[in-house]
Amino acid sequence: MFLVTGATGNVGAELVRALAESGERVRAVSRSGRREGLPPGVEAVAGDLNRPESVRDALDGVRGLFLMPGYEGQRQILADARAAAVRRVVLLSGLSAGTGDRDNAVAGYLLAAEDAVRGSGLDWTCVRPTSFMTNALRLADQIREGDTVRVPFPDARTTDIDPYDIAQVAQRALLSDEFAGRVLEVTGPEALLPADRVRILGEALGRNLHAVGLGHEEARAEMEATGMPKPYVDAFFAFFVDGTLDESVALPTVEQVTGRPPRTFAQWARDHADAFR
Repeated sequence: MFLVTGATGNVGAELVRALAESGERVRAVSRSGRREGLPPGVEAVAGDLNRPESVRDALDGVRGLFLMPGYEGQRQILADARAAAVRRVVLLSGLSAGTGDRDNAVAGYLLAAEDAVRGSGLDWTCVRPTSFMTNALRLADQIREGDTVRVPFPDARTTDIDPYDIAQVAQRALLSDEFAGRVLEVTGPEALLPADRVRILGEALGRNLHAVGLGHEEARAEMEATGMPKPYVDAFFAFFVDGTLDESVALPTVEQVTGRPPRTFAQWARDHADAFR
């Protein structure tokens, strides 16, 4: 039995599907505990990672745990997992943890999560992806309204990764001893500017989309207007304006772990074109 937290999220949903399709028993934890959308045979459980007692019973009979970062109950969940004889934990971290900057709000919470799994007494693997291709969904409203798309950080090249590929790497880390005690940094296959992604989305939609870069103050104001806390806004400005994080280098990890290259943004855009219509 494998326990997947964040089971309705971008990576969690893909991992639940991958494990179920490979014939593994899966218990899917989400706040709602809803069964809708899960593959046949997957057990749905309600649990809140900020309330470890709500997850404790779900650990019974589990041998591998996929854990989301940044929740207050993480250390207790890991202790409960060890008490329940869970053998292995795979943590979803992020590439920014590699900066080691604990003063950065994003890198800091990821590093704290990694510290917790390393000290858990379980076999552990940390999966550090670059930015998700699904972040492009934030542009959907603009694209529905017209052909001009305003984008933040227009000069920042990133090797965005499909959550499908993150899940494929996480699945292998859960199923194999090979990746125990390792940090796996995973990226997409190519470094793209925001304008490149807008153009590729236009090609998938049969439209001529045009990207316009936001100025730094405009970008900051828009991010804060969505409710993003200021320390997290500052963190992204440190990454993409100050250059404290380089997401522009494509790494071979996905292919090394899974045996096939990561999916391109063009493939992702074709598969998700309806979300922009």
